[in-house]
Amino acid sequence: MSLTTAPAPAASPATPRARPTRSRGATQRFRDVVVLTGRNLLHIKREPLQLSDVTVQPVLFTLLFIYVFGSGVVLPGGGSYKDFAIAGLLAMNLTTSSMGTAVGLSSDLGSGVIDRFRTLSMWRPAVLVGRSLADLMTAVICSAFVGATGLLVGWRPDAGVASVAAGFAIFLLFSYALSWGCACLGMVSKSAESAQGIGLVILFPLAIVSNALVPTEHMPVVLRTIADWNPVSAVTTASRKFFGNPNPSVTIHAWPMQHAVLASLLWSVALIAIFAPLATALYRRRTTD
Repeated sequence: MSLTTAPAPAASPATPRARPTRSRGATQRFRDVVVLTGRNLLHIKREPLQLSDVTVQPVLFTLLFIYVFGSGVVLPGGGSYKDFAIAGLLAMNLTTSSMGTAVGLSSDLGSGVIDRFRTLSMWRPAVLVGRSLADLMTAVICSAFVGATGLLVGWRPDAGVASVAAGFAIFLLFSYALSWGCACLGMVSKSAESAQGIGLVILFPLAIVSNALVPTEHMPVVLRTIADWNPVSAVTTASRKFFGNPNPSVTIHAWPMQHAVLASLLWSVALIAIFAPLATALYRRRTTD
């Protein structure tokens, strides 16, 4: 009697291991950022009402604050409230509109589109950088609307073109820095609604408790100290200096008011240095299984 041995089962092929993704070079990272910036701008093109906070709102705020507050605010040392207010209106509009970064990122995280991005060979922080650059472009639009409306109602900068451009540029740098802080807010928020609500609670007082719309000399001592050290006050004071407009805060002895340009740059650089790495870390944690 012969024994027949059953043939040994064929060894199953080993499951192929995923190839490690090589780090992308500078050119590829730049392309990723350009593509994602374009994606965010394309969304605006398809739904122009997203720009209402940087087009309609600046016009309304400029008209309301100049013609309502302007009738009751007396500037120390004299001067036109229209000339005084434009820099402050730039500060208020750019500060409050920066919450769009938080809302946009929170919406993307909730919609599942970030999960699709994770399946692509792309530089992961490009999502954050693309969003911040798209929001910087909308900040340029906001600045243009505030400036154009100001010129229509009688605002006149008393400085050269280069100095006026520097006044706008220092605001745009600060707005870009704020967008990274709002990116962190978008990472920790569970929904776009909560991101918008929390952002408004943080950013609106930041814009109002400052020298943006009224001089700080007659504020209570504690509130005046907060306002004088508020980064919004430093940026507004620096911008008024560049514009050559009435600038009562230069007589205040607080360091940020005496060195407004330097203080503005330090605030902007510090915000980017703190919140850009933090936003990247939060994004990696939020998008890691």
